[in-house]
Parts: sequence; structure tokens; C-alpha cells
Amino acid sequence: MDNYYYPREQQQQDSKGVKNFDLLESIDISAFKNDLRTLSEGKELKLTEYVFNNEKATARDLIIKPAPVIIVEGLFVFSDPELFDMIDLRIIINAKDVIKVIRRIHRDKVERNYPVEDVIYRYQHHVLPSYEKYIEPYLDSVDLIINNNENFDTSLMLLADHILEKSK
Repeated sequence: MDNYYYPREQQQQDSKGVKNFDLLESIDISAFKNDLRTLSEGKELKLTEYVFNNEKATARDLIIKPAPVIIVEGLFVFSDPELFDMIDLRIIINAKDVIKVIRRIHRDKVERNYPVEDVIYRYQHHVLPSYEKYIEPYLDSVDLIINNNENFDTSLMLLADHILEKSK
């Protein structure tokens, strides 16, 4: 779903003028659903990679081929009722709050070149409220919650077995 973010200049700003990418309106959900339908119909997709405004990264052209099993991932996957209904197996991979913060700081600092102060501000004012709005309400509606506090090798193995079975 990350490749469906609208350009930076189209993102909403919070009261401090910081762009908020953690809102449903940040994503072209319509294009995402259309492309998911295209894959479901057995057709190939061509996209340009979204590089999270990282000036050190170069966007690549992506070709996504259809497959018997399509894995959909993103913050807003369950927020759109039509998209929610398109998904056969609904899974949330979750972790303890402190682990989520540490991972976010590491990822955004190392992979996206964001200053630590910015990462903490965004986590507090954008990420956590979005988790509470777009993920937490679905904890009782999904088929499976996988805890990813240290590792989830066993869960991943079970999930891989399920995917292999479905792809036959």
C-alpha cells in the first residue's frame, strides 16, 4: 500500500505544519483497490516505487505479477469497507508499544534519513493516533493476530503453509 501515497505536496498538515502521512486521505485508496482488482483478474501491474521523501533513495519501476495468493499490507487495509471485503484472510501483525516505537525510530532514522526529533514527534502526533483509529478497532474483526515482539518464526511458518496450500 505504501506505493499509493499521494505526493508530499498533497499531504495534509497538522497544527504545527508537519505533513501527516498517517491519514486515510494520504493514500490513493481508489487506485489501490483498482490495482488489486487488476491483479485478481490475472493482469500485471506497473508502478513507480514510493521512496518516502528520502533524497538518498531512487525510485524504481516495479512490475507486480499476478499470483494465486495476493498479500496486501498497509496501515489502512481495513479502513475501507470495500477493501476489507476483498480480503480473504485478515491478519494484524502487532507488537508491544515500546517495541513499535523503537522499531519506528530505527527505521525512519536509518532507512528514511529522518531526524530523531521528527520521528518521535510524528510517532506521538500521527502514528499512534492513526493506530488507534485505523488498526485497533479491527482487532476483534480480523481472523488472526500475530505477535511480533521478538520473532514470529512459528507464526510465519504456519502462514506460509496456509499460503502454499491456497496456491495449489
